[in-house]
This record gives sequence, structure tokens and C-alpha cells, in this order.
Amino acid sequence: MTPTLGIPVVFLHGIGGAARVWTPQLAAFAAAGFRPVALDLPGYGARPALDRMDFDGLAADLEATVDRMGLDRPVLVGHSMGGMIVQTALRRRRDGYRAAVLSGTSPAFGNPQGDFQKQFVAERLDPLDAGGTMPELAAAIIDGMLGPAPDPEGRALAIACMGATPAATYRAAVRCLVGFDERANLPQIRLPVLCLAAEHDRNAPAPMMERMAQKIPGARYVCLPGLGHLPNLEDAAAFNAAVLGFLAEALPPGTP
Repeated sequence: MTPTLGIPVVFLHGIGGAARVWTPQLAAFAAAGFRPVALDLPGYGARPALDRMDFDGLAADLEATVDRMGLDRPVLVGHSMGGMIVQTALRRRRDGYRAAVLSGTSPAFGNPQGDFQKQFVAERLDPLDAGGTMPELAAAIIDGMLGPAPDPEGRALAIACMGATPAATYRAAVRCLVGFDERANLPQIRLPVLCLAAEHDRNAPAPMMERMAQKIPGARYVCLPGLGHLPNLEDAAAFNAAVLGFLAEALPPGTP
């Protein structure tokens, strides 16, 4: 008997993603006995484009989906901006989840008026302001995130999702990202957490994620060698093994 049978695992993508970026995870997690659920965040996939978003609103949308689907204390797996939504959700519903995986994410982005933050927004939005379209820009955006030897099919899927992202949603997400700060809540988290870094991730550098893990009581830190900011697509087997290994320890047989 699989002890994890039926435990829901909710996957949250990052900027320029979609529910389908988790395609390489769904079969593996189902085979391990979980109930995997990949969500389109507001503004993505079949959902209407947005021109404004905030993290509490995004977390509230997650909560509404969890409630509507009747998911009992799901595991949350969030990548990049999705990991920021997970952190927000852990503050809002402290006992609402069994475990969490924070992949390629950060506990804070800093001062919205800071020079780094302004440069970050400009670098991502200037190409759109200059007349570029998301399908035209997608490959360059994705290649700037990847490690040295990504899986070609994973790269193609990432580019397809980025290219399908509405420009308004992309702009709203970039602006939402700036100013994010959940550092004060890290010591208050009381459920099992995996901070999953990647060696070549320039958006969420591994040393920063290791420091983040040290702020969360009992958190586990793992760094995937050779990979960049999209590890679940660059090497699905390595990503799946790291997360499933963590969940095997965090949710032993008999876990309610």
C-alpha cells in the first residue's frame, strides 16, 4: 500500500509559466501515490489576462481553488513567483497545508524604489515597450534562465508557455514581484519545507536559498547540480527525485 495515496500536491508556476509547465511532474507524482494538481495562476492559461496583481490576492485565489476542489491540507510546490505565493499562503493559513517545496524562489525582493529593482523591471519590460511581442521574446527570456545543458523538450515547453503569456499579465507579474517580502514569517513556519535550489540559477542563487532555509525551522536544503532556474523542465527526473525524496521523509506512513 502506498502511504501517500490521495494526498494532493498543488503545483504553482512562475512568471511566464502555466499549469502545463508541470507536465513532467504529473505522471511521476501520481505513480508515487499522490494526487497532483497543476494550476494556472490568474492571468495565465485559459484565465483572462490581468493588468494588476498582488500576492495576497494570488494566495486568496489559491485558497479558493483548494476549497472548491476539496483538497485536504495539500502539499504546495511553488516555483519562482509561485514559491512566493506559497510563502504568502503559509502566512495566511498556517495549518492549512501538510508540507511545502520552495523551488528557485526568494523570501524578499527588496525596496521597489531601489536601483536594482528598477533595473530588474526595466530589463524585463523595455523589450515590450520597444514593440516586441511575447512570442518574439520568449526564447531569449527562457534561454537567459536555463543552465548549460537543459532537456530540449523542457526548453521547448518553457518557450511555448512564455510565448503564450499575455503581455498584460507578464507586465503585471513583473511589477507585482518587486516589493515582495515574507522574511518576517520564515521563523513562524511550522510545517516541513524543502528549499530546492539549482547550481546555475541566477534569479534565485543557491547561497541565498541556503540562507533562506536556515531561517525556517527544520527546513531541508537541496541544490541540484548543473541546472538553472527551471529545474523541473531542465531535468525532470532530478527534480522529481528531490521532491519525492523529501516528501517520503516529511510524510511518513500514517501521516494524517
